[in-house]
Amino acid sequence: MTFVLAKKSLAVMVSAVLFSGTPLLANKLTADVPARMKKQLIASGQKLAKDKCASCHSITKQGNSTHKDAPPFRTFAKKWPLSSLEESLAEGIVTGHEDMPEVVFTPLQIGEFLEFLGSLEEK
Repeated sequence: MTFVLAKKSLAVMVSAVLFSGTPLLANKLTADVPARMKKQLIASGQKLAKDKCASCHSITKQGNSTHKDAPPFRTFAKKWPLSSLEESLAEGIVTGHEDMPEVVFTPLQIGEFLEFLGSLEEK
């Protein structure tokens, strides 16, 4: 019950920022979420990645992507600030590797997905 309320609260915050035209910075919005809930956000983001991205991208802390032009997710934070992906995720990523399908996430999914990407970040 607590997690459901936290997810709804996070969704409201993320939606408010997205539709206000202010940069989202989803990782900052989730920064104060308790560790147990953050783990659940990461798990939800991991499921999104598995369902929508794992056929081409490596979504783990090691291993190669199955598609030669799809970078492993653990390298994203080194290439781009994760916050720069927020707008693309909301509007639909239509670039990437040439045969990448369009991917569009809801505001809550963006926060979950970015939490997951941040958990993979190579230190």
